[in-house]
Amino acid sequence: MHIALLRGINVGGKNRLPMKDLTEFFIAAGCTGVSTYIQSGNVIFNAPKAILKKLPTAIQGQIAGRFGFEAPVIIRSSEHLGQTIRDNPFLQAGGPEKALHVMFLADLPDPAAVASLDFNRSPGDRFHVRGQDVYLHLVNGAHSKLTNAYFDSKLRTRSTVRNWATVLKLLELSSRL
Repeated sequence: MHIALLRGINVGGKNRLPMKDLTEFFIAAGCTGVSTYIQSGNVIFNAPKAILKKLPTAIQGQIAGRFGFEAPVIIRSSEHLGQTIRDNPFLQAGGPEKALHVMFLADLPDPAAVASLDFNRSPGDRFHVRGQDVYLHLVNGAHSKLTNAYFDSKLRTRSTVRNWATVLKLLELSSRL
């Protein structure tokens, strides 16, 4: 089972993408068992490895062609998502779950790029990079300076963020199918 995480759809009335259309894109690409969770672009599905490699580009192309905007697509296996949950250093330290988020990176960042990140960029907020995941403890909430744009530019990749409750729910849903 896999989870696709799309960035920037159905946010504040912008980049409208009905989940029915998104589901159809995944089915047309050769995926099975396709379901979505909430309107922010979370898709749970099965697909062979050959399809997985081409899927982000194919889905991004479908969205751009039909809806006229770009939406990065990041894919994780349910096993990877489970490991992400188990490895959260802020949860292990007893951090409040409502302040926890995970930024999913499309690519593994270069260690030198990770070392160049500013840990004091958003006072009060904290982050930890582990593999293709950035764990966020955001006490400043929406006012945090730990944004997709910051990490994308510094780590030279694309990212999308989910709150901790959504991450847990996605693992639960992917485990049921």
